[in-house]
Amino acid sequence: MKNFARENIACMDGYVPGEQPKGQTFVKLNTNENPYPPAPTVGQALQNFLWEDLRLYSEPSAYAVRQAASAEFGFHQDEIICGNGSDDLLTIAVRTFVNQGEAMAYCEPSYSLYPVLADLQGALHRRVQLDDDFQVPEDAAEQARGAKLLLLARPNAPTGTNTARARLEKLCQEFSGVVWIDEAYADFSDDNCLDFVSRYENVVVSRTFSKSYSLAGLRLGLAFAQRELLFEMNKVKDSYNVDALTQCLGAAALQASGYMRANAARVKATREWLNVQLQQLGCEVLPSQANFVFVKPPRPAPKVFAALRQGGFLVRYFNLPRISDYMRISIGRQEDMEAFVCCLKEILS
Repeated sequence: MKNFARENIACMDGYVPGEQPKGQTFVKLNTNENPYPPAPTVGQALQNFLWEDLRLYSEPSAYAVRQAASAEFGFHQDEIICGNGSDDLLTIAVRTFVNQGEAMAYCEPSYSLYPVLADLQGALHRRVQLDDDFQVPEDAAEQARGAKLLLLARPNAPTGTNTARARLEKLCQEFSGVVWIDEAYADFSDDNCLDFVSRYENVVVSRTFSKSYSLAGLRLGLAFAQRELLFEMNKVKDSYNVDALTQCLGAAALQASGYMRANAARVKATREWLNVQLQQLGCEVLPSQANFVFVKPPRPAPKVFAALRQGGFLVRYFNLPRISDYMRISIGRQEDMEAFVCCLKEILS
């Protein structure tokens, strides 16, 4: 059959999300979902939502979410943009700032969507190689030279590592294009870079509701930047990219951020407990600031991954350069992680 796709689409590999099992029951530790439910006020907002209003278009700018985010984070509403998950915002950014045939930069190894977005846009790739400790390197601006947009995750996925703020500030000062700091896991971290937005005209910081707010199934993301950058991005986004129900529940979640922070603290406590258990089993564990850990087991990672799956536990394995010896393990409920450790102990013994 004739291939009608654009040449760069026909030649590329699409993004592959983590396995979503059908039928068989697993303990899911592979997609970094929050093990705890969203705030009860979100459930109440869902019950109170007027389903008859679904006949109407949603508010185009997601005003209710931006209003709640303004109160929570201290930014003006015009410095906030909403998307159908932070992935939607990343796509908008690439389409806004990078012409076909121009260069786009991203860190490696990192979120595997980044190179896919470059391919979709028909952009040239500038790969900024993380250093031996999986930190953004000192010469990142030089490696990204000529690119219009640089995407980096902090904490990084899939490693969970954090690059020091001072090093990223230096990068923001040196890089001539837009620096997008993807903070999907920031609520599990000791610090963040949100304040960079007010000080650097070329910085965007994005957040998601999928992780700390326990709303992965809802699809909602935020990005913060100075008004001039968002003015251009708003030209590109779909007119109604956040539906009415999502806006209602997202605003309710932001208004209950204290509940989210309490859940994040539980996840962090379990993460630290798991670190100790894994090290006692002979695993090498990278220092994580996310809701997952990145682990090199004492036996070949693909075999351990397969054995865990056989034992009813899904984790994530990436057969990619530099990280093929590791597995990424999402933090679940304490009881799930205790059962996971028991299973892993049997496999390694």
